Amino acid sequence: MLTQETLRPLASPAVPDAIGSLMVEPEAAVSGAPLPAPEAEGFLLALLLLSPKEPKEPKGK
Repeated sequence: MLTQETLRPLASPAVPDAIGSLMVEPEAAVSGAPLPAPEAEGFLLALLLLSPKEPKEPKGK
């Protein structure tokens, strides 16, 4: 019959300290989320008002 033996690696005392310091590090401030730009509101409103109207169906056909 086959037996399986589990070996646990021995870690130096520095390893748990290093892992603990990685878990305590603050999250990076860089984000890919878009930020609201209030100055763009007027520009978008102007584009909406100046955009061409939808074409109408011809009445003759």
